[in-house]
Amino acid sequence: MHDLNLPAKAEWRRYGMLPVVAALGYATSVIHIYGLGPYIEPIQAAFGWSRTQVTSGLTVATVINAIFCVAIGMLVDRMGPRMVGLVGVLLATGAFALLGTATGAKTNWYLLWGVMAFATLPVQATIWTSAVASRFETSRGMALAVTLSGASLAATVFPLLATWLIDTYGWRIAFAAEGGLWIVITFPMLLLYFRGARDKGASAPQDAAPAPTLAGVDALEAMRSTVFARLFVASMLFTFTVIALVVHFVPILTSAGADRLAAAGVASLVGVSSVIGRLGTGYLLDHFRAARVGAVIFLLPIVACALLQLAGASPLAQAAAAIVIGLTLGSEIDVIVYLTTKHFGLRNFGTIYGGLLTALSIGTAFGPLAAAAVFDFSGSYTPFLLMTVAFMACSSLALASLPQPGEPAPEI
Repeated sequence: MHDLNLPAKAEWRRYGMLPVVAALGYATSVIHIYGLGPYIEPIQAAFGWSRTQVTSGLTVATVINAIFCVAIGMLVDRMGPRMVGLVGVLLATGAFALLGTATGAKTNWYLLWGVMAFATLPVQATIWTSAVASRFETSRGMALAVTLSGASLAATVFPLLATWLIDTYGWRIAFAAEGGLWIVITFPMLLLYFRGARDKGASAPQDAAPAPTLAGVDALEAMRSTVFARLFVASMLFTFTVIALVVHFVPILTSAGADRLAAAGVASLVGVSSVIGRLGTGYLLDHFRAARVGAVIFLLPIVACALLQLAGASPLAQAAAAIVIGLTLGSEIDVIVYLTTKHFGLRNFGTIYGGLLTALSIGTAFGPLAAAAVFDFSGSYTPFLLMTVAFMACSSLALASLPQPGEPAPEI
């Protein structure tokens, strides 16, 4: 168990690059989610579709993801995350580039998103978090926060990059250029530095001992517990509402009268503030009771909805809403992953977290679609903002009701 008992500074000296490159890998897993917003209106104009029709492709992808999350988790538990992740980033960026070949036929659109779905299975959060959690114990909260800052990076870079590429080259070339640029940046770093404790050749050169045997509860036992049920509900309600806000944030602002490029600039604040949210949450998770930290953070989107609803035409209010959404977006998976490791251990982490990732995928699948349908039906995002308030209150309550986990493995 030598790796799991290292002091925090020693963990970072030995494995400090791992969370950094894992963040790049995790950003790849959401390129089709956080990068979609700027493409919605150009695709609408090109094909004469509604926003629901454009967004429905994302629903197809995330529903497929939800079905296979547990299977991917089991694969990671058996093979280790390295090879899965390396193959995954090549597939995911390639599939994203293919979206630019859409013909305007709905069947073609769904097929392209089906390819996107299977391509993103090997880059889901389980791969990156399992590797990092296997190397960090004392500073696990902060290490996971750095890893999951990949989504913050994605929320910052992808909307701005996509908007610039679309305005300069058109949306078709933009898909290919965005995917190509990202793989050039990401793949070499992963090849050099991405190894978990279970991967072949995973031990650092100075390590003489074998990789640790990871402790934890049986996967089926975990999934039958009330703790798992509450984490499942909190995860699903969160992504249903907040991911929808992120995907539709540019359209929400343009509907309030903002210029597209200005709206993309404001939307980038989501990514910037989410970095602060993730790192701040990582510190809080390492020092305070995680369930209470999560319960408070999950209430923040209510503030953002109030700002958008009451003063949505104000640039200052729009910026404040983006920052608040980012602070929450920067913490949700950190909280869920951290609580999963503390309540259930690491032995079957991939499988157990794969089950929770199913909830996250279900929410991601239907939240953006629901927001689009609400807009198409009512001509406004207001009903969805009100729904967000209710759902986030329930999500916060689910976390607040969790018991204190035992050490090292709790009674479930």
